[in-house]
Amino acid sequence: MTDKEIKQLMESNAKTAQAMLDEIAEARQERQELREGMVQLQNAVAKLTNIQESIANLLVSLDGDRPTILKKLTAIQCQLDQLLPEELNNEAK
Repeated sequence: MTDKEIKQLMESNAKTAQAMLDEIAEARQERQELREGMVQLQNAVAKLTNIQESIANLLVSLDGDRPTILKKLTAIQCQLDQLLPEELNNEAK
């Protein structure tokens, strides 16, 4: 091989090596961006889980209040049932 051919081969190899290094750096950057995206996704999932738990607790709380509300409504209905016949009897007199 002549000096010129060796020089061309070295330049070609250097360009190839540089292209490979550039691709490796690009791949690292993409992996870093993916890692950051995964962290953001994990944070979003954690927030959604907390919101879901809060909603579940709220629903349980509302369900817990239902018996109290039903008891009050039943008591009011019983009082009305007692008052209505009395008024009907008073009107009849």
